[in-house]
Amino acid sequence: MSLRIGFIGLGIMGSHMARHIYEAGFPVTVWNRTASKMEQAKQWGAHTAHSPKEVAEQSDLVITIVGDTPDVREVVTGENGVLAGANPGMIYIDMSTISPEAAKELAVVAKEQGVDMLDAPVTGGDVGAKNGTLSIMVGGEEDVFLKAKPILETMSRSLVHVGPNGAGQTVKACNQILCGVHIAAVTEAMAFAAKAGVDLEKMLAVTTSGSGSSWALENYGPRILKGDLNPGFSIRFQQKDLRIVLQEAEKMELPLLVTAVVNQLLRSQQAHGGNELGTQSFIQVIEQLANQSITPKS
Repeated sequence: MSLRIGFIGLGIMGSHMARHIYEAGFPVTVWNRTASKMEQAKQWGAHTAHSPKEVAEQSDLVITIVGDTPDVREVVTGENGVLAGANPGMIYIDMSTISPEAAKELAVVAKEQGVDMLDAPVTGGDVGAKNGTLSIMVGGEEDVFLKAKPILETMSRSLVHVGPNGAGQTVKACNQILCGVHIAAVTEAMAFAAKAGVDLEKMLAVTTSGSGSSWALENYGPRILKGDLNPGFSIRFQQKDLRIVLQEAEKMELPLLVTAVVNQLLRSQQAHGGNELGTQSFIQVIEQLANQSITPKS
């Protein structure tokens, strides 16, 4: 008999992830704060619930992927949250990006109610979610990971158990440092080439095949050239992730100078109205600083 899966959070990423699970043959019950997104999920076969509690009551394994640490706490520990409806033995997987400390705390609370928790944040953006090729880093007990592995494999290309509860979020923080610094480097390189009068398409053709290439360059460089600033991953979430990184670094008394600068530049983009644009809209910060137009203007 297939595990009954609950899925909470049907945003840019979650909507695709839930569908991959369903298409792999698992019954899926969903909940989302925006009801219209649940209606879309019903069209491909999902059942819908009226609350996270109701999702848990109908599920053997529940996944959440929501915005920030307070959102996760509300969805999981609130009056109508996941734990209010969970049966002992249920597995709970949080695939949001939250602080490692919060992940550890939630795992303890869940365990007190007989629920095993994994923190399993993802990377790969909207393209990875759509294609089922996400990279997933998992923290938690290994035997729980092995039980959940068939579900996580439906949406991933890389799936690694990285350690105990909280370790998944720590590795995701490392990833987000790299993502932030890489997009800053990509946009500065494009500004440099544009200012020098070099053809940007040719510059990208060379650099994407050289030692300076990165996922950000290969995926965001062409989008920037087209003027496509639509979010696969938004400035808001990238800045939130670096805020978490810097808060954790402060606790460890660890200086992260480059990350801190990138975080401030993301803040600048937010202040200029770019909060919900894609992270490639970082180019607008560089354009403002350099007084140099790079992206096509409508």
